[in-house]
Amino acid sequence: MTGPEARSQSDLGALPPVAVIDGKYEVVRELSREGNVTVNEVRAGEGVTRRVAWFDVTTPADRQGFHAYRTALRAVQPAGLTDVVARPGAYYAVWQPVAGLPLADLLAQPKKQEETVEALRELTANLAENGFALSDADVVLDGLEPRVAYLRPAPPTRTPEEVIALNQTTLAPLLGSKIKRKRQPGAWLTFIPGLLFLGGAGYLGAQAAQVYLNPPVREVSAVTGQNAQTAATALAKAGFQVEYTDGESAGLPVGAVIRQDPAAGTNLPVGRQVVLTVNNPPPLTVPRLEELTPDQARAALRDLSLTLGKVVKVDGSLTNTPEGRIIAQLPEPGATMQRGQSVQIMVSTGVKGKQTWIADLTGMTYAQAREHARAAGLVVTKVTQQPSDRTENTVLEQTPAPYVRVSAGSPVTLTVATARYTAPSLPAGSLPLPPPYVPPVPVQPEPPAEEPVQPEPTPEPVPDPVPEATPDPVTPDAEPVTPDSIPATPPTNEIAPDANAPASRSINFQYTFPADLPAGSYTIVVRDQDGEREVLSATDSGQLAGATASKSDLAVRGDTVFVIRRDGQEFATVAP
Repeated sequence: MTGPEARSQSDLGALPPVAVIDGKYEVVRELSREGNVTVNEVRAGEGVTRRVAWFDVTTPADRQGFHAYRTALRAVQPAGLTDVVARPGAYYAVWQPVAGLPLADLLAQPKKQEETVEALRELTANLAENGFALSDADVVLDGLEPRVAYLRPAPPTRTPEEVIALNQTTLAPLLGSKIKRKRQPGAWLTFIPGLLFLGGAGYLGAQAAQVYLNPPVREVSAVTGQNAQTAATALAKAGFQVEYTDGESAGLPVGAVIRQDPAAGTNLPVGRQVVLTVNNPPPLTVPRLEELTPDQARAALRDLSLTLGKVVKVDGSLTNTPEGRIIAQLPEPGATMQRGQSVQIMVSTGVKGKQTWIADLTGMTYAQAREHARAAGLVVTKVTQQPSDRTENTVLEQTPAPYVRVSAGSPVTLTVATARYTAPSLPAGSLPLPPPYVPPVPVQPEPPAEEPVQPEPTPEPVPDPVPEATPDPVTPDAEPVTPDSIPATPPTNEIAPDANAPASRSINFQYTFPADLPAGSYTIVVRDQDGEREVLSATDSGQLAGATASKSDLAVRGDTVFVIRRDGQEFATVAP
């Protein structure tokens, strides 16, 4: 690993909260975080305290900004800089503490040394040439010389005009302040050594100019396909400078050179730069391979551009893993790997000489039954569905039967419940109305004539007569019925309401159709004690996918349920 240990799975070069950076620097605490730069206080070898500025490089713009920062460090040569690392996955600078008088205290002094002021202006100009302002640097005074203890990265959008304005603000205390000029007695004696120095410098400058203007030319060797570190070493020995940039290629291993610029065979002056594009694809997440067969694991890894590595066969008796199934893997699921790397697996050789049994799974959910089967060393190989009133995916039957001893690794067949389909009832038509009631006209009987009362003779015993059906006697009305007394409309017999009948109530309905709604025509009806009534007429699924159907203030009685039908068949039920 080139970057921080236990790094993020999605961002190469990102700095998560880890204990060690690049395997060398132990993080003590985080000092600041600005943009893509995180500054941490770290502990290096032998307990020495340092500061590490870690750059989160995820885009070409981030990489270009880091290279501009590194160029400025080379030009300024800060006293606090101890190391700069720029390689795929690790971009950071290491800083050490520098003792001295802070710049703010220097600017607050009433008198300043002339040598210090000139050196400070020269440092400011050097920083401005590289796009940095004096306020970007932590400057301390070591004697009369200003030294850079730390340099913060500059915003990539800063303009030269903004740099000038920042420097003017920082150096404003120098305007009008007193400059103490140092007198050097016997300065005229330095005239002769100065001439000698100028003569020697001129000669050396001429030789340097000759070498600079006419450097030796060498051929750039071919390094494509080689490891990036090996290629950089070869080019550096030839006198060239090497710069890295990230790329991606499926046909080369990670860390190999994809291409080089200039191309191989180009004649290039010594000291020029050669850019190497290194294969550094984004990391991949390792899938879960446990309980799969090696062939299934190989196919799953192939889809992620990973390969199946070493296969180790072990006894599966301890884990109750059937023969041919994966027990464990390395790396573990969820770990990150680079494209083309391999995953090692451990495959069970079976549960040797062992029998097992399975409990009664009926009434469990499918997931619970599968876990029970696995714990018993069995494998669920077949699942059939059967319409039932039980909750969906509830186990109805199982094979083998409960508590029957079978060999470990045997298959298990489960029958699970699915929603029972009930054909919709056809609505009945209107019933015919009975004819209007017409009461019969009663007949007034004549009163019987009065007869004298005579003594009754003694009855003789006679056999019991056979009873005959006699019509019910007609009781005459107390008053005669006249046409005027007959009402024009027959009276209505009012039936008293049933006290046990459910009262009418008002409910609301709301249902959101799934986005992946199957094609068809959908209707919604409400079913209560009074029958079924249509809530939503037939509508195409294209208009309902992802939409919400709602109805307010529906009057219902008794138990109520909303039925959603697709092409006349029940699709779903919704309770209010």
